[in-house]
Amino acid sequence: MKISTKKIALLAIITALTVAISFFLKIPMPLTKGVVTVLDAGVILAALRYGRVEGAIVGGLSGLLFDLLSGYPHWAIFSLIIHGGQGFVAGAKTARIFWLILSCAIMVIGYFLVSWLFYGFGAAFADMPGNIIQSIFGVVVGLALSRSLEKVK
Repeated sequence: MKISTKKIALLAIITALTVAISFFLKIPMPLTKGVVTVLDAGVILAALRYGRVEGAIVGGLSGLLFDLLSGYPHWAIFSLIIHGGQGFVAGAKTARIFWLILSCAIMVIGYFLVSWLFYGFGAAFADMPGNIIQSIFGVVVGLALSRSLEKVK
C-alpha cells in the first residue's frame, strides 16, 4: 500500500493533535498510576475517515507518543499495539457498529491484561470502568467529528 505525502502529513497532524489534546485533558487513575484520556477520539476519527491502516498508524503513534511524553514509558509499546489494533479494527468499512464495538473491546481488554500483568487483578479490574468510559467517549466523539467533516476533502 502506498501512502501519499499529503496523507502522511495529514496523519501526522491528526496524531499530533490527538496527543496534544490528550496531554491536557487527562484524568488520573490512582490504582495503576495511569490516566483516562481523549486519545481514542483521534484514533476513531482517523479510522473512520481514512481506513484501517491509517487508523492503526494514528492509534499506535498517538498511544506511544502520549505515554512517552507523559512519563509512562513502560506503557508505550503496549499502547502502540493496543491503540494501533483499535484503529485498525475501527477502520472497517462494513458493519461499522460491530467493528467500533470490537475496537472498544480491544482497548479495554488490552489495557486490562497489561494492568493485570503490572499491578495485579484487583487494580486492573478497578481501572476497567475508566477505560470503558474512555473508549465509548472516543467512539461518540470520533463519530461526531467524522460526520461533521464529511464534506471536507
